[in-house]
Amino acid sequence: MELDYIQDKVFDKCDYTQTSLPKGEYEECDFINCNFSNSNLSDVRFGECTFQGCDLTMVKLNKATLRDIKFKDCKIMGVHFEHCNEFGFGVSFDNCILDHSSFYKVKLKNTIFKNSKIQDADFTESDLTGSLFDNCDLVNATFASTILEKTDFRTSFNYSIDPEINKIKKAKFSYSGIRGLLDKYDIEISLD
Repeated sequence: MELDYIQDKVFDKCDYTQTSLPKGEYEECDFINCNFSNSNLSDVRFGECTFQGCDLTMVKLNKATLRDIKFKDCKIMGVHFEHCNEFGFGVSFDNCILDHSSFYKVKLKNTIFKNSKIQDADFTESDLTGSLFDNCDLVNATFASTILEKTDFRTSFNYSIDPEINKIKKAKFSYSGIRGLLDKYDIEISLD
């Protein structure tokens, strides 16, 4: 079955909760204020697209291609990014809500997470080498056997990262964020 090819199109205020976005290949398209909540985007290919102000809560992404995708001001709760096609996978998030999303074993090298709420997310066994968490809330985010080398957490908060079970060589943390590296020891840290 040949997929439709859609390029350089703007989708504004579309509701895909009842009728799914047609399967196809979307290149350099902009999705603005669209509702994809609980939609099935499996096998859809997105390349160099922007999602702005969209609701992608619980969207299904089985074998979906996300190549150089920018998410801005989006609600992306409960999404399993590990089901995406890993070939060419590349995303960035700015001012998004990613609560309860999963990046289990996903290669996220040099990924930008900016001004985002990433509570209860799962980064187990993912590769975040060189990534940036800029002003992100990481309450209850899971980091286990995660590669965090050269990852920048300096402006983020509420994370708990066990240095003994994660690779954190040359990762960057602020002085106030050291508490998140020592949580498991149940010690009190005084900054005075």
